[in-house]
Amino acid sequence: MPRTVLPEGWPRPRGYANGMAARGELLAIAGQIGWNSNEQIESDGFSDQFRQALANVVAVVEAAGGRVTDIISLTIYVTDKREYVSEITQVGKIYRELLGKHFPSMALVGVSELLEDRARVEIQGLAVLTSAEESP
Repeated sequence: MPRTVLPEGWPRPRGYANGMAARGELLAIAGQIGWNSNEQIESDGFSDQFRQALANVVAVVEAAGGRVTDIISLTIYVTDKREYVSEITQVGKIYRELLGKHFPSMALVGVSELLEDRARVEIQGLAVLTSAEESP
């Protein structure tokens, strides 16, 4: 199980970890956008795309035999930081639905555009599959 790293004297961050340490099989998760398994974007809404992109990250982790608690890092790329901030309450609800109270290290990066023209958010991640170590 990954463990949270918090330097001595630092305040505990809210909604993310400053660092995560884990042993196991490393899984690199390619940037996932808000499209379905047929590579179709069903909604132009930011929260809808965030939900689908994060669900896609979870699907990759689970396909590798992992659990959401194996995720150690997420980088979220957004085309409009203001839109992200204005929808933060809904984004938080979606996050808790899909990842619960698991908060890996995270970064939010504003970008001018993503490869898919309709994409508003892309999420890339790293996971350490600790369950692989526990298997006989």
